[in-house]
Amino acid sequence: MKPKNFCGRTRREMLWQAGAGFTGLGLTALLDQDGFLSQQSVAADAETAWTNPLAEKEPHFTPKAKNVIFFYCYGGPSHIDTFDYKPDMYGMDGKTIEVKTFGRGGHKNQGRIVEPRWKFKQYGECGKWVSDLFPHLGTCVDDISFIHSMTADSPIHGSAMLMMNSGKVLSGHPCLGSWVNYGLGSENQDLPGFVVMLDPRGGPISGAKNWSSGYMPATYQATVMRSQGDPILDLSPPDELASGGQRRLLDTLREYNQAHQAPRHDNSNLAARIASYELAFRMQAEAPEAVDIAQESKATQELYGLNDPKCSTVGKQCLLARRLVERGVRMVQIYSGGAHNDDNWDAHGDLEDNHNLHAAETDKPLAGLINDLKQRDMLKDTLIVWGGEFGRQPTAEYAKGTGRDHNSYGFTMWMAGGGIKGGTSIGTTDELGGRAVDDKFHVKHLHATILHQMGLDPEKLTYFFGGLDNKLVGVEGAQPIWKVMS
Repeated sequence: MKPKNFCGRTRREMLWQAGAGFTGLGLTALLDQDGFLSQQSVAADAETAWTNPLAEKEPHFTPKAKNVIFFYCYGGPSHIDTFDYKPDMYGMDGKTIEVKTFGRGGHKNQGRIVEPRWKFKQYGECGKWVSDLFPHLGTCVDDISFIHSMTADSPIHGSAMLMMNSGKVLSGHPCLGSWVNYGLGSENQDLPGFVVMLDPRGGPISGAKNWSSGYMPATYQATVMRSQGDPILDLSPPDELASGGQRRLLDTLREYNQAHQAPRHDNSNLAARIASYELAFRMQAEAPEAVDIAQESKATQELYGLNDPKCSTVGKQCLLARRLVERGVRMVQIYSGGAHNDDNWDAHGDLEDNHNLHAAETDKPLAGLINDLKQRDMLKDTLIVWGGEFGRQPTAEYAKGTGRDHNSYGFTMWMAGGGIKGGTSIGTTDELGGRAVDDKFHVKHLHATILHQMGLDPEKLTYFFGGLDNKLVGVEGAQPIWKVMS
């Protein structure tokens, strides 16, 4: 029987020639996967059998965590107004002191104290002091380890974000999620191994460089998922492929295979591109179910704050993150804050308005995520990381107002789950929170900790490029933060 014409062409011709012939690349991989091709794809040397770069891999040692959720507070939240309690600062408001600072405003030797604008109180069995900005997270402190002595190399957003995401202040290097994807592969071959969710107000400075695979194959970069509308763009199949149309597509491919000899592919980059087409094809069936939060109970949705307009967007993102890691996605990164100025945590003007807004958006969803994972016995396998690219200065940036400048000399990040020792606080900053003074840690130590909890040796996880065995933790390397581990 003659195949039905489509715009003057047969179905076979349409499938083979659409998109300048690129559909033919996906065709050969799909046929090979179903056993229709006798040839076996090989690597660039034409001898080594090619394997899917996202195939699940064995870790270096038994992991404490299987997945990572990195909640990124873009702009730099103020540690001394959130989790780093500085009681000596109260009563010092407006006092000019000698203090060396370096941020967007350049180098300064003195400044005007801006005392914390919120009160702190103790929570949990550990008695952790937490700002009134986070009353819900305060109830979770016994599951959290706070690192109060984090440092970074740059006080400028663009380079500082690249460092927090890739370990380098220069662009072109793979980000943390790419290293995790590269080292472990994906547990679910029908979903991406690395997902990024952006703030609806816009993406962060430096854009896609923050979730790029750098010099690694594009297979390891993140898939961007939206919190409004279709979560993944260009994923819904056209009408002719809906309602069983994918099955009809495969039937047509079988017809084509009977009439044509499929070419042999001996280029690894081409094979990786084919794997990407395969993933997109499989995601059309798997992803819609994974992101369908309507399946969740009303109680679960309220736990994340979906019934509260202030935090419903972040609540949806956190709930989606739980659903994704539950289905084997290795790493999910959520960006709180986007675009510029008060659309993110970059509080140069009115500190109170800025942090009141963003804390209200994130407090309940984050607490909901921790509690939901605990209820499902998933927190022990899921590592949660919270923080921004740096903190804020104890002094005002301008002659008037409460805005704080950037501070890369000492700031707070916290971790929970995935083998992390809850109810602990590691490291300290000085009495004003200006810089780390005890147990100083660098961003590389944070990265080493995440890799270690995932069962990856940060010194052995390497990728050869430019004549070097590159590592996320750099040539000099870095030890994990052992004190946060249970």
